Amino acid sequence: MNIENQQNLLQVEGLRTVFETRAGTVCAVDGVNVTVRRGECLGVVGESGSGKSVTFGSVMGLIRSPGRIDAGRILFDGKDLRELDARQMRAIRGRDIAMTMQDALTALNPALTVGEQLAEVMEAHDGDLPTGRSARKRAIRERSAEMLGLVGIPSPDTRLRQYPHEFSGGMRQRIMIAIALASRPRLLIADEPTTALDVTIQAQVLELISDIRAKLGMSVVLITHDLGVVSEYCDRVMVMYAGQIVEQGATADVVCRPKHPYTKGLLGSLPRLSLRGQAINPIEGQVPELINLPKQCRFYSRCRERAPECLQVIGMQDAGNGQFARCIRVKGEDIK
Repeated sequence: MNIENQQNLLQVEGLRTVFETRAGTVCAVDGVNVTVRRGECLGVVGESGSGKSVTFGSVMGLIRSPGRIDAGRILFDGKDLRELDARQMRAIRGRDIAMTMQDALTALNPALTVGEQLAEVMEAHDGDLPTGRSARKRAIRERSAEMLGLVGIPSPDTRLRQYPHEFSGGMRQRIMIAIALASRPRLLIADEPTTALDVTIQAQVLELISDIRAKLGMSVVLITHDLGVVSEYCDRVMVMYAGQIVEQGATADVVCRPKHPYTKGLLGSLPRLSLRGQAINPIEGQVPELINLPKQCRFYSRCRERAPECLQVIGMQDAGNGQFARCIRVKGEDIK
């Protein structure tokens, strides 16, 4: 194994995830390659339906019928997760890789207290707990309170006895992060962690994830619609569109020197104080249906820079300096 592979905690190669519907086969993720390095924060951006959540749901082994992983390898610390049976995958899910879902209210069990939900995770994955019943129970309670304190919830001992509906939206998001971090995972996948939160609480949750990442030395995948969030918190960024990666690279390079018209469109849609009074230029049109997609560039119908040569099949082009884009205008080496 070379040095580069040793630095990679997660490596996804040629992932293809499909869903069978009455209208046909929906290819939600098509030939995606992802690398997450040890200790880094990778931002994943794109519109709804671009394949962000399905990609990392596939990594977690959460794709169920009528969906299936059709092709690809998912290597975590060198081990192919697709070759593991259900019991082996359950041992990794939650312990080594944890994921927070978009809606904290529906992701948390309304019938269990917060303490019971934290205890459930620790019982399943923490091998360092005492064997004696009373000592084990006490250790779980102490660690649960410690986790709530870590995510900034006041009076954690009291809050452990409360139910999810007794917390605000921001607090529930923090609780879900605490549950995800209960077993000190090496990789945290945060799927839209600031959904339905006001701007102030969004900033608090993102700062929390950033601080915990630094304390625990874990890797983070931050799935979001907001390139502004990515530019502030992520080391690298991956832009997805219609089930494919269309651009990736160091955050500063992608944000300051975007190569793909879709990335340019996302950046152009961001409101800026410096452009106060000027109209925002949204991307016109909709993400295409993911059934029987043409082989041409999938952004073609919405692209302001389209040309006849864009109708051919195009792979990822090497733009240099670790930046890649799926656009014929890049004129780099086709790495597909």
